[in-house]
Parts: sequence; structure tokens; C-alpha cells
Amino acid sequence: MTNNIQIIILLTIFVPIVGSLTIPLAGLISAKARSFWSVLLALATTAFSLLLIPFALKGGELTFRKTMALGLDFIIVADALAVFMAIVSSFIGALIVIYSLGYIGREDNQSEYYLIVLLFIGAMMGLVFSANLIFMYLFWEIAAIACWRLIGFYRVKEYVLKADKAFLVTFFGAVFMLLGFILIYNQTGTFDLTAMRGTLIPGTAVLLILMGMFSKSATVPLHTWLPDAGVAPTTVTALLHAAVLVKIGVYAYVRLFCYTFKLPEGWYQAIPIIVVFSSLIAAAAAAVENDIKRILAYSTISQIGYIFLGFAVMNPVGVAGSLLFILMHGLAKAGLFLCAGIVIHASHERDISKMGGMFKTMPWTALAFIFCAFSVIGIPPFGGFFSKFMVIFGAVQAGQIWVAALALFAAVLTMFYLFRVFSAVFMGEAKSAKREGSRSMVLVVVVLAILSLLAGFFVAYPMKLVNIATGEILRWMP
Repeated sequence: MTNNIQIIILLTIFVPIVGSLTIPLAGLISAKARSFWSVLLALATTAFSLLLIPFALKGGELTFRKTMALGLDFIIVADALAVFMAIVSSFIGALIVIYSLGYIGREDNQSEYYLIVLLFIGAMMGLVFSANLIFMYLFWEIAAIACWRLIGFYRVKEYVLKADKAFLVTFFGAVFMLLGFILIYNQTGTFDLTAMRGTLIPGTAVLLILMGMFSKSATVPLHTWLPDAGVAPTTVTALLHAAVLVKIGVYAYVRLFCYTFKLPEGWYQAIPIIVVFSSLIAAAAAAVENDIKRILAYSTISQIGYIFLGFAVMNPVGVAGSLLFILMHGLAKAGLFLCAGIVIHASHERDISKMGGMFKTMPWTALAFIFCAFSVIGIPPFGGFFSKFMVIFGAVQAGQIWVAALALFAAVLTMFYLFRVFSAVFMGEAKSAKREGSRSMVLVVVVLAILSLLAGFFVAYPMKLVNIATGEILRWMP
């Protein structure tokens, strides 16, 4: 049984990574072969991660180690947290690959696009199962390089400069994080996370590592690259916001600062303040923006603040809420970005003040958008209500009343700017005739919208895995 689990984990990591390198070969056969192979690889990655659910539900932890020189052992750890993150990222990633069939079907460089998207997903899989700081860093940087190439996909000079900005911010953040890892190595003599549980690390290392996490998760003030990354294809922005990139920083925070290390006094009080102000500032920025993709980007920054907040308050309700938030936000935010992609694809416009009346010609996209918006806002019975309520209630239980109040105000701003987008884009008089997107594009956004609703009605099912992961996290929390 153990050997089978190890094989499945390795397949989850290396099928998308190795398979991505074969996509150009499939492209030489035909465009259909390339599309089929890309979708198959993405679905296979999701299937392998789903096969790990029975193991994760038992509450076990499996460690696989390949000894190497200089302490650079290849160590993978499978537990409920890693399996949960792998399922969310691979599933949403697979839906984005399917959506891409209609969205970039006429673009050049499609072989490169699918190669990098699958490599991106594979890097996330490698990171969530890694239990060696150096391998975490390597997968982190693979994701950064993939992100850089995808943001500059259209090769326009202005877009390439935006991609360079994203790469530099996240790269230098990762370098600071690596310096933090080195400080920890000097203290402990190992990069093995399983051997460092309960270790109190110096404040300097905490600060350096947080700079890496916050740069990747676009936490204020290290956030400006994410709205600018909207120059990428909408499928890429959905991948960054909902499936892979910004969730990497959140995952690293949980794995390092909740599962493994103890932080010096003061950090546990400072982090909730930092993230709630990040959430509030980003929500305010979204409320005054007119570019639909930048609005959704600021929304992501704001919602990521909630996820950090639940983990930072360190109680069962908050931690479980943040884990559930990762799933609910992933589904709904992917849906919002992909709906925006259909709108932009049809109108060739991103300024919401120049749109209107699209409900009549794009009813499926409009309904999908409002369903996903309800979930992000936190309106019952949509899934996002349960996760947002739990995070805010967790802050209240932790005695952080004013932090919870600010988080609640950010939720009100979320309702304002998402209703503003819906009204400007889909209501009123039509300014030009538009048509629905392709079948694959509309199918994906409808699926995400329905899942955002069903996730609320059947929240007990994901909560089984969430509760196990929460128990594991709290067992190691200081």
C-alpha cells in the first residue's frame, strides 16, 4: 500500500513536468493531437491527486526520502494538507487547460503555451509535496520562470516589461526567502522539514521568508506586479490567481510557520494586522478601478488576506476556514476571470465603463459571473460564505475584534465592486452586438459557477479533508 501511494505521488509531480516536455512533439503531429495530449496530462494529474484522498482521510503521513549529498535529500511528504492543495490546484488547472482550447485556439506559440502551463502545474505539485527547503525553493523558482514566460506570452514590448516586473519582484522575494532558509540551516544543520518541527527560528529568518511569501502572494506592499500581470492571456491570469501562483505563498506559510517552526513573540500579533490591511487596501483599490482584469486582480489580493488571516489567528475555526477558503476562492475566482475572458474575447475591451447590456447576448456567462461573485462576496448558500464566515469568526474567537471588523468591512467593499462590475458589463443598454464564447469556454465557467453553489450545499464533504488537515496543523502549532 505504501509503495502504491509513493508511486501515485511521484506520478502527480512528474506526469505534468515530464509530460509538458512532450507537448511540442504532439504539436508536430497536429493541433488536435497537441490539444488532446495537453488536456489528458492535466486530467491525469488531477486523477492521481484524487487517488490520494482515501489515504489522506485516514489522517496519515507518508514520507519518501532519496538521500543525496550536502543534505539535499529529495523528501516528499503526503498528508491531508498536501493532498488538499494538490487536488484544488490540479483540478482548477485542468479546467483552465480545457478552457484554453477555445481561448487561444488561434494564437501562435500554442505548443509553448501548453508546455509552460503544464510545467507550472507540475511545479505546484512538486512544491506541495516537498519536505526539503531547497527543493521547495527550486519548485518555487520553476513556477516563477513559468509565470514570467506566460505573462509575456503575447510578446508585445509593454507586456514583456510587465512580465519582467513580475519575475523580478517574485525572484528577489525568493532570494530573500532562500537567505532565511540558509539562516535556519546554520541553526539546525538540516534542510529537512520533518527534522525541524517545533524549532524556534530567529526573527530575521522569519522576516526574510515572509518577504518571499508575501511577494509571491502579492500581499501589500509587494502586490503591484499582480494587477500588471493582467496583460497575460486570461487563462494565465486565472491560473495565477486561482490555481497556482498566489496560493504557493499561502501554502509555504502553512507548511513552514504552522506545521514546522515556532516564531518569536510579536510575529503572531503582527501578521494578522499586516494581512487585514492588505485585504482592505486591495479591496479599496478594486472599488475605484475600471479595468475588469485589474479589478479582479485587486480582489485576489484582498481575498488572499483572508486566507492568511485565518492561519495567523491560529485557532481551529480560523485554520479550517482558511483551508476551505483556498478551495472556494479557487473555484469562484477562476470562474470570474474566465467569464472576464469571454467578455474581453468578444468585445476586445477591458474598460467596464465602455461595456454594457451583455446579459442579453451572453446569458450563460452573465449567470456564471454572478454565481461566482456571490461566492467570493460570501453570500449564503454559496461556498464562499462558509469559508469567509469561519475566518472572521476565528478572528473574533482569537480576541482580534477590530481585525475581524476590518475584514468584515473589506467584505462589504467586495460586494460593492463585484456588483459594480456585473452592472456595468451585463446590465443596461447593449453598446454593441456580442456573442457567447465557444462551447468549451462557456462549459468551463458554467461548471465553476455550479460548483461554487454546490460547494455550499455539500460543504460537509470537503470539510472532511479540511478537518483532518486542521487537526494536523493544530497538533504542530505553538
